[in-house]
Amino acid sequence: MIVSRPLQEDIIESVLNGIDTLALLPTGGGKSVCFQVPAMAMEGICIVVSPLIALMKDQVENLQAKGIKAVAVFSGMSRDEVDIALDNCIYGHLKFLYLSPERLLSDLVRERIQKMNVCLFAIDEAHCISQWGYDFRPSYMRIAEIRDLHPSVPILALTASATPEVRTDIMKQLAFKKEHLFQKSFARENLNYLCYHMEDKQRKMIEIFSKVRGTGIVYVRNRKRTREYAQLLQQYKISADFYHAGLSAQLRNEKQDQWKSGKTRVMVCTNAFGMGIDKPDVRTVIHMDLPDSPEAYYQEAGRAGRDEKTAYAIVLYNETDIADLKRRQETSFPAIKEIRNVYQAIANYLQVPVDSGMGVSYDFEITKFISNYNFNPITALSCLRVLEAEGLISVSDAVFIPSRVHFKVNNIDLYTFQVTNFKYDILIKTILRSAEGVFDEFVKISEPELANKLKITYDQVVSMLTYLHKNDILSYEPRKDSPQLTFTTPREEAVYIDIDEKKYLARKEKYILRSEAVANYVTSKHLCRSMILLNYFGEKATSRCGVCDYCRELNKQEFNEIELDNFRTNINSILKNEGPLNVVALLERSGINDSKKALEMITWMIDQEYLKYNKKVSYWRLKAEIELNNETEK
Repeated sequence: MIVSRPLQEDIIESVLNGIDTLALLPTGGGKSVCFQVPAMAMEGICIVVSPLIALMKDQVENLQAKGIKAVAVFSGMSRDEVDIALDNCIYGHLKFLYLSPERLLSDLVRERIQKMNVCLFAIDEAHCISQWGYDFRPSYMRIAEIRDLHPSVPILALTASATPEVRTDIMKQLAFKKEHLFQKSFARENLNYLCYHMEDKQRKMIEIFSKVRGTGIVYVRNRKRTREYAQLLQQYKISADFYHAGLSAQLRNEKQDQWKSGKTRVMVCTNAFGMGIDKPDVRTVIHMDLPDSPEAYYQEAGRAGRDEKTAYAIVLYNETDIADLKRRQETSFPAIKEIRNVYQAIANYLQVPVDSGMGVSYDFEITKFISNYNFNPITALSCLRVLEAEGLISVSDAVFIPSRVHFKVNNIDLYTFQVTNFKYDILIKTILRSAEGVFDEFVKISEPELANKLKITYDQVVSMLTYLHKNDILSYEPRKDSPQLTFTTPREEAVYIDIDEKKYLARKEKYILRSEAVANYVTSKHLCRSMILLNYFGEKATSRCGVCDYCRELNKQEFNEIELDNFRTNINSILKNEGPLNVVALLERSGINDSKKALEMITWMIDQEYLKYNKKVSYWRLKAEIELNNETEK
């Protein structure tokens, strides 16, 4: 049974009843509540699978701040850390275990999950499981295998955007016992969708932020432009900063906090910014470059107006942007030979021998890698994405992971060591006083703070911790601040990489269709923007939004929408039957007594490119009947 109901309460009730459930809630729709609330009401641990390390860390910290025991296991953690975290999930009464899909595939993790008292599997960003989705990740394809470990445990799959085809595929891939879907409408009544064809996009951006008050986001595809546009806004006394994945995690966190607290008004950023950010009062989201898919656009635009107050999602584009979008259709899918070259270069760069490396995470500075091998940046990044889609590697953005320690010896053995190694006694005591639970799990430490308390240098603290680590007194994991590359299969000889060319070309075709849907959305002149998006996501739009740029222009006319629809249907029928007509003949056959109003409606239809006027022979004709009909039905 497929049902369509909007409320979190219905989803929670479905989960509590043990029913496999797919929940489609727009960005900001409160997806985490849908698994956190029922999990708290059930006995056992909830396992949450998510591909976003930053979001996992954020949710775990929020739960811990509320006194709820939670832990995350993801790329970049040592085997000791993973081992202890999983043991605590079995014996330590934790309520939530967050896992990256790559970690879920390891034998160690599966072996421990089998021993856990699991009450719920929650799959976030569930569209990643579908090859027809816009962000397919092959590691998601094997998630259903965990059902064999706990056959009676329900699955809750969550996503913000999925077409009907993807929804069906999600439920199939996760082996739902029955199709069961809760879908909140994709309509955002408070969100004004506006698309402007502009040659001078920067001037328009400045104009918008000068007129519209409140917090904003500007999305671009180029890291360099994030800085340039932020500086431009600053020149016009508009508080702005920039953000992209190439910045250090600490700097990104500082910039994000400044923006969230309202100290920075506008964030100019790549799509690395925004995932999981719960800021309800964003008034304006501007896209200065076109995204690759309507799904990506809908999620990014949807970060505006979560407080249900009036907000604006604006696209500024010109013919160059449309050409760039089409060019990306080719650059996003490099030749297979180039993909193999990049794979071989990765193995050489990280010094990973053949038949090894599976499950191991390596620090991976993408810009240094590209520079080292003199790759074309766009081609190299596209090859990395293809290698991820083929399930050979996984690459995560840089996430700041502070230094951690865990005492490996018991209290008695530790005391004996302190007595015989007085040099380390004060350091050990300081850690014990400031880090609760250090015998049970890894806890965060700050080397600078320890150095300050002990009146010694940072390097001395690191040296002492390293000594204790080498002598198995404690496990010391220094801070990380680099992107992580993980081999999800044993490293192969590049020539033997198995890339299914048929599937590869099928993914390319889907990508092209999605990018064309973006182009159609921004260039359309005769349909409500909200209706176009709703139709794309398979939701029947019964009326126009009234606030997008199309609707605003229509609202200015002296005729109403019903009159226009009836007139347009009539004109369509006349021109199909009789062919091109001059103005007088067309007005006579239209049956409209008020010729002034009829001319206004014809002019409107020309402005929206529904009709075309041929001045040479002075007649009206349909621009493209088949194209028009197809577009109307989308």
